[in-house]
Amino acid sequence: MEMGKPGQKSEQSSATLTDHSKPVGSWRRVVRFLPIFEWLPRYGRDDIAGDLMAGAVVAIMLVPQSMAYAMLAGLPLQVGLYASILPLLLYALLGSSRVLAVGPVAMVSLITASVLAPLATAGAADYVNLALFLALLVGLLQVVMGIARLGFLVNFLSHPVISGFTSAAALVIGFGQAQHLLGIVLDRPERPYQLFMELALGLSATNVVTLGLGAGSIGILLFFQFGLKNLLQRVGVSKPLAIALPKSGPLVAVLVATLLVGILELGKKAQVKVVGEVPTGLPPLSWPTIPWDQLGMLLGAALVVVFVGYMESIAIAQALASRRRQKVDANQELIALGIANVGASFTGGYPVTGGFSRSVVNFEAGATTPLASVGTAALVALTVTFLTPMFHHIPHAVLAAVIIVAVASLVDWQMPLRLWRSNKADAFALVVTFVAVFALGIEIGVLVGIGTSLGLFLWRTSRPHIAVVGRVGTSESFRNVQRHEVTTHPAVLAIRVDESLYFANTKYLQDALLAKVAEHRDVKHLLLVGSGINYVDASAMETLRELIERLQDAGVAFHLADVKGPVLDQLYRAGLINELGEDHLFLSTYEAMAALTDKPSTLEP
Repeated sequence: MEMGKPGQKSEQSSATLTDHSKPVGSWRRVVRFLPIFEWLPRYGRDDIAGDLMAGAVVAIMLVPQSMAYAMLAGLPLQVGLYASILPLLLYALLGSSRVLAVGPVAMVSLITASVLAPLATAGAADYVNLALFLALLVGLLQVVMGIARLGFLVNFLSHPVISGFTSAAALVIGFGQAQHLLGIVLDRPERPYQLFMELALGLSATNVVTLGLGAGSIGILLFFQFGLKNLLQRVGVSKPLAIALPKSGPLVAVLVATLLVGILELGKKAQVKVVGEVPTGLPPLSWPTIPWDQLGMLLGAALVVVFVGYMESIAIAQALASRRRQKVDANQELIALGIANVGASFTGGYPVTGGFSRSVVNFEAGATTPLASVGTAALVALTVTFLTPMFHHIPHAVLAAVIIVAVASLVDWQMPLRLWRSNKADAFALVVTFVAVFALGIEIGVLVGIGTSLGLFLWRTSRPHIAVVGRVGTSESFRNVQRHEVTTHPAVLAIRVDESLYFANTKYLQDALLAKVAEHRDVKHLLLVGSGINYVDASAMETLRELIERLQDAGVAFHLADVKGPVLDQLYRAGLINELGEDHLFLSTYEAMAALTDKPSTLEP
């Protein structure tokens, strides 16, 4: 029997495996881009009830919220409703999160208003066009970033910066809505801090009836948010109702205030400002006009919306997914949110993202798949088609109350104190961001916060922690001489560097090591412990070469120990190990000390 050559057999087997795997690989790519094909085939009867309940509960929240957030953004109320239909359907098709609830949110609405206010009159046709174009820009940027796998960029927003921005923005939102609670009209200030002066000057013109409606609405919302759930549990109401009823607070507040205004004719008799006519019917497909002369400013704003919106969305999506041991693809989320925003732009909406409160409600109400969002979108569409005539007497005060209660929980009063006790640099970043948002505005405040975080990162890493280490007892462990009872050897100086080495810290490292050698006159060997080094760039390579030469001139030999594999590969590729010599490289600090002192027992306290 003639046998084939080994190479031929291997090639044939490889080809067979490759051909067999092609459909699987192609299908995985489809599922990755269209996650609906992952969960839809497994959809069962048990999922229907939870999705229907969750879709209805979120719709009850979303209808009043979307109108309130549109008012916050300076847009006609129907724009918020339009942004709550097609974007939800598109995200359900493309999103990797099973429970994220997409739609208008407070932060993005505030950014939209702050960006567009200097460019056009709020509510005017050109203002609406700018909002639609902003949604298109945001969507295109998110899609491009998702395809380029740039989801990691959101990591440049550190937690202190996020906390400072969120708290400041929540206060700006809350005080900005105070005019609607008081029934007064304020000129939109150029800077957020000027809002307080405007409010103080306008207090004398407060409409008492409007204030009563707003205060009563806040009372209803707080009762539904904090008191009703416990009350329902005590009287034995079923779990689905105990979840759904407390979340209907915004709808109840709107209904009560609207009935009072309509029956008592408060719009005419007490000059209570009401919504007025809201167009009926689904939005027509449209294409926003490109404002070429304002493109640069809108592009900068779109980047801020992308960062802030994506940060809010991915944070809650990952948190909820982990509770069910599911996973979220960060880059796919960018693509899904991007397509949702493009859809909002083409259907009369404005920028959307995943919301914290609605997503949590969606999760707790029993949503198991994105079909819950499809149900929400369907109910909003029915509302827009048949119920908008009922919105005429909705007072602005109740919508302001919905916004204020929604954002009140975003102010974190304890975070600055915790950071001040644990890390003053992070506390400084939080305060700088908070003040910048108030003094300079939302977009500039975010950029200042990011710049502050990056500046602190460079400052920290430019001065890495350097520790002289010694042996702990008779073990093979070596620890900081300033923190532990250890033994050392007078001829060997073992130093651990707890930072990657790059251009910003190489000079500091060289000076610090030479200073340590100068302090120890009897040292013949400098041992650099690399257990805390994850990366070495070209500048650090040259600095190490220079350090080795200067140590040789001083009669001190240079050695390396505990170097991580990827770093060791870098050192070999750069030729540093060959120049230094293999006999100067050790697997562990213990092995190095044993070789350099003949035996470990020669170490001295």
